[in-house]
Amino acid sequence: MANQNVLTRTARWSARHPWWAVVIWVLFVVLALAVGGKTGTKVATNTDLAIGQSAQATALAKAGGLTQPPTEALLVTSLHGDLDKAAAERAATDATGRLKGVADVASVGDLVPSANGQAVLVPVVMKGEQDTAPDRVQPLIDAVKGAQDANPSVRVELVGPDTIKAALNTLLDEQVGQATLLSFPVTLIVMMFVCGAIIAAGVPVVLGLSAVLAGLGLWGAASQLVPDPGAVSQLIVLMGMAVGVDYSLFYLKRYREERARGLGKIDAVEVAAATSGHSVVVSGTVVILSMAALYLGGNLAFTAMATGSILVVAIAMSASLSVLPAMLIIFGRALEKPRVPLIWRFQGRTNGRVWSALLRPALKHPAISLLLSTIALVALAVPAMHLQLKATGVDDLPRDMPAMQAEARLTQFFPIQSNTQLVVAQVPAEGAADLRTAIATLVERTSHDPLFTSTPPPEVNTSHEGRYAAVSIGTQLTSGSAEARTSLSRLRTDLVPNTIGKVPGVKWAVGGSDVAYDVDYRAQVVDKMPWVLGFALALTFVVTALSFRSLVLALVTVVLNVLSAGASFGVLELVFQHTWADKILDFHSTGKVVAWLPLTLFVILLGLSMDYHVFVVGRIREAAQNGLSVREAVEQGITRSAGVVTGAALVMISVFALFASLTFIEMKQLGVGMACAVLLDATLIRIVVLPSVIALLGRWIWWPSKLHTNAEAAGGAVAGEAGGVKSPAVASEAV
Repeated sequence: MANQNVLTRTARWSARHPWWAVVIWVLFVVLALAVGGKTGTKVATNTDLAIGQSAQATALAKAGGLTQPPTEALLVTSLHGDLDKAAAERAATDATGRLKGVADVASVGDLVPSANGQAVLVPVVMKGEQDTAPDRVQPLIDAVKGAQDANPSVRVELVGPDTIKAALNTLLDEQVGQATLLSFPVTLIVMMFVCGAIIAAGVPVVLGLSAVLAGLGLWGAASQLVPDPGAVSQLIVLMGMAVGVDYSLFYLKRYREERARGLGKIDAVEVAAATSGHSVVVSGTVVILSMAALYLGGNLAFTAMATGSILVVAIAMSASLSVLPAMLIIFGRALEKPRVPLIWRFQGRTNGRVWSALLRPALKHPAISLLLSTIALVALAVPAMHLQLKATGVDDLPRDMPAMQAEARLTQFFPIQSNTQLVVAQVPAEGAADLRTAIATLVERTSHDPLFTSTPPPEVNTSHEGRYAAVSIGTQLTSGSAEARTSLSRLRTDLVPNTIGKVPGVKWAVGGSDVAYDVDYRAQVVDKMPWVLGFALALTFVVTALSFRSLVLALVTVVLNVLSAGASFGVLELVFQHTWADKILDFHSTGKVVAWLPLTLFVILLGLSMDYHVFVVGRIREAAQNGLSVREAVEQGITRSAGVVTGAALVMISVFALFASLTFIEMKQLGVGMACAVLLDATLIRIVVLPSVIALLGRWIWWPSKLHTNAEAAGGAVAGEAGGVKSPAVASEAV
């Protein structure tokens, strides 16, 4: 934990050398962007993301040189009515000619008509590794588009996993870019309502944006060691804007209060550094430690998300502690200009009365308020017990994507094997003959099992004089079905162990399908979940206990976070595992939640909720130290912090809601989950549960420390008026 004297000294230097502080910060952001531009962002491959037995199967296939080349399909269908076969053949011939001239095309197969004669297909094999194919497929798409333009009477398209992934990446870039751009004006508008002045509103937004830009730049360099699985940049934008604006807002709020009380600019900065600056350090530390819990998740996706989030939170925290004091000095009185009409007056006259009225039930009837609010949160959390997890698959992608519509047409006209399970094995040189026999036995047994199909016959490939072998066992089951998971289990626990598994010295694994990846991914998440959640909660407890020197408050903090997270998980189950919200939120329910979301959501919310929790509790403690009773301190602490905390929550909710509007289900679930959790935290938890608990516990909330008033600490001298402090030394003790 940073020493509070360091915070004050840093703020004082920044305030006395404001232009130097700003120049240094700008140079840092520019350098971070330059580093990111130089390195680029390294994208994780399918091999990087493989888990469990799926990863073992991939590794064995690579070692034996048995990996399949990336393959796409050229599909020609009718635009309407029956297919004109002559026109279809001309279009296919045109397209294949164009594809043969593309550098990344290894071979183009023969034309294959569909069983009903309404479509033709041509297999297209690409060069290079499967992992890099989505990045290299665009020239093939362009060649096929050229054939489409030359043959407008039929539909000509390229279909396959690589075109789908390339299209998804393009869609994500476009939508996330739009959401990111919209987040800035939306945040600025919210801040204008919170601050009442345009300059004061703009300062936190500018610092939040600078934190995001620097975070994205440094993430480019970090991704060379921890490749990006695809969601880290979006997470950096979400986290950077949320915490960057919040931290700056807390600091700015306290500075403006102290200036309104008559302190000079330098003194006001020092008080803000010692109070709100300390809250920022505590909150930022909790966020960083919470995200670090994801390192226990045991896979690259969690490691990458933790790394990106920690980078941007550390940058945002540094910005509020170092360059923000300089900006406050530079703008000076201009922070209060130009004032926003009506909003400025509303803040000054009615804010306190509104919040006092909202708090009255919890403070007058704490036991009843706590009971009713807890019942409500638990009721929301109950559906989370039925949360069904799955790895992201094809069925999670937006159905209106052209690539997905093309995939649907391919499946309609060519209902070939789907979710083929790949069995890979390696034996010593002397076991090659036994391995061939075992594979033949496996194929024969699966041919009599209704879970599998032998049409066409399973393909067996061998290498290294028979020491390595791979066989594709086909099914016609959809990836999300229980039967598909049963077929994988049958292979892994029965058929393969009792055939290939009997060969002496054999190494084997079953993978190669969305089903295998889904099963392995969910198993690892479930296995690691207690460790990640336990580690994050333990760290939150320790940091809170050390910061406020109270074990009781630390325990209350953990319980409140669990209630809030549990309720948000329940909302996810209610919204995304059922169909009632499909039209409202514009998505197609798969009946499940993406597997990485609960862990990631929990640690993010654990950190973000501490933003205003630390700030609010710090103000309550400060009011109590100024001699108020516990209930009076609760009312004053919450009402004095209500504007800034509500603004911070509104910023988070607004940014998260923008991401909830995206069509990709992962981003939609993340946005909805985070927005709901922050909303619950900022309303039910802060207005009802927290004040009720403190009102019931009284001064026991600070146990085992004894809360001394400022008058006692100063030997009877009055240290400052209620809710405020006059010196940085006293202020540093207030939180």
